[in-house]
Amino acid sequence: MILCITHSQDFYNIDLFFDYLQSNNIPFFRLNSDCLNHQMKLNLNDESFILKDEFGNQVNSKDIKAVWHRKTWNISVPADLDDNYKAIFINEYESLRFNLYTTLEHLPWINPLQAERKIESSKMLQLKLAKKNGLKIPETLFSNDEEAVIEFFHQFCHGKAIAKLHGTISKSMDGHEMISTVLFTEDNLEQLSDIAFCPMIFQPYIEKEYELRIVYLNGEFFTGKINNSAHADWRVSQSDFFWEEYELPQNIKENLNSMMTEMGLIFGAIDMIKSTDGNYYFLEVNPQGEWGMLQKELNFPIAQRIADYLINSIHTNEQ
Repeated sequence: MILCITHSQDFYNIDLFFDYLQSNNIPFFRLNSDCLNHQMKLNLNDESFILKDEFGNQVNSKDIKAVWHRKTWNISVPADLDDNYKAIFINEYESLRFNLYTTLEHLPWINPLQAERKIESSKMLQLKLAKKNGLKIPETLFSNDEEAVIEFFHQFCHGKAIAKLHGTISKSMDGHEMISTVLFTEDNLEQLSDIAFCPMIFQPYIEKEYELRIVYLNGEFFTGKINNSAHADWRVSQSDFFWEEYELPQNIKENLNSMMTEMGLIFGAIDMIKSTDGNYYFLEVNPQGEWGMLQKELNFPIAQRIADYLINSIHTNEQ
């Protein structure tokens, strides 16, 4: 059995994955991470667990042979829960969920749990490892210091910079309710006066030919190109863009593969920019990043490849 950790609003990607497993007679169990709360019943010891989900479906961890960590969402809190108990409710259920995850760490995962947490939680480590493995990165400052940011702006940004949160509030790729990448110039530097209350990542604005969303899976690349030269972030633009299949240069593939191997990741959604100066700039890798638009628009078999990796891993473990 393959366990898929996802969330209650997930569809399309996950449906393709399950359809493919069914066609290969592989049993699976869906765990909605946001519903791992009072809606589920979980009994966990140091070696195993039995879980009954919000629909009454039951799984014993002893039957699980591999895990796809598709995405984890925040724990849902009951609307009628007293405000005084919300913090402890979230904390204890998040602890319970993480303990459940670690019970399964000996199995094949996409991605290995600890490697994913480390990479996902540090954009600066991502940039460091990208640079170490031969990829070009933008000058970057992560700061809460207004004066330091202004100095960085004048030294590196040539009158135009971007600011972005280390994380985002968005739960989807359409930009809805998303705090996006912010473009700023000399004229709006005064907006940095509140930076002490919200540290942000600052980089020079890169004049670009186009953006790339690269899905990496165990050495294989599925790359989509989107012409978005006029906006800081294609995900929040209201323009109608079209994805095109793109072939990465061999040296970029080799550098990305080396980087992902050092990160310990099997899977990742990588964002890069092809700049007007001819360089490819690495921006970030999201170990739980979205890719449904690439499968839908370009017919990339990403869901099937993820399933194949896990199926093959199970067979290897059983030999």
